[in-house]
Amino acid sequence: MAASPTVLRWYIALELGRLRNEAKLTGGQAAARLGCSHGHISHLESGRTLPKQAELEVLLDFYGVAERIQPFVALLTAARTGKDWWTPFAGTAPSWFDLYLGLESAASQIETYDAMIVPGLFQTPGYTNAVIRAVETDLPKAELDRRIELRLARQEILTRDSPEPPMVWSILDEAVLHGTATDPAIMREQLEHLLALAARPNITILVLPLATRPHAGTDGAFKILSFPDLIGTPAVAYTDGRIRGSYYENPADVLRYRNTLTRLHNAACHPEESQATMRHRLEELS
Repeated sequence: MAASPTVLRWYIALELGRLRNEAKLTGGQAAARLGCSHGHISHLESGRTLPKQAELEVLLDFYGVAERIQPFVALLTAARTGKDWWTPFAGTAPSWFDLYLGLESAASQIETYDAMIVPGLFQTPGYTNAVIRAVETDLPKAELDRRIELRLARQEILTRDSPEPPMVWSILDEAVLHGTATDPAIMREQLEHLLALAARPNITILVLPLATRPHAGTDGAFKILSFPDLIGTPAVAYTDGRIRGSYYENPADVLRYRNTLTRLHNAACHPEESQATMRHRLEELS
């Protein structure tokens, strides 16, 4: 399990709710057993409040999973004492994005569909600068530089030695390859970087041809992050919004995104053909 306390808090909360539901117990029954208010149980299951060790032990025993007490206690300790890797960048990204930063660094597999821009994990500094400037034209340079630094820091997971880097499957709408028209040099650099990434054994980049429109990804970009080592939480789907991002942990919701991703994967070019498409676009810009 990742050491990020933000992710640990999220996981503990999610599991407490899942285990209670599996035990077919209500929040009121859990509150009665713990001798607390129903609101306190809600806070524990939303991640607003971390449980005390004694509370955790009582609840897990009540839910019929006493064998998980010790592993949970270890997670609880790590959640209280750990440090998020992005702490030096505090305030650079909105607080609701903290969970995504933790999930991204903890995932063993990351699958993405992007319709408008290259995903953050693959962006070059120049491309990131252009993307941010297009949205926030008056952003002070110092803040812009910090955002670029954070995005580059996220990319370190792609080449790390320990733990193993995640397997990344990225589907790009072909329109993405035609971005940053005001400065072709930025797109050339970005395409060269995409081709270099596609050569890595843990990264697959597929291009979805323009001719496939309309297709299953019409509703917009999304990501699926997988955690096979986490009991009860195999994957999470995430979408960006203008105001905040949305996280979907319910298995039925994740399955809907998974089915969409499968359809997009089937419609996309094979890896070799996708790389040929990127090279052709690079030649057009040269």
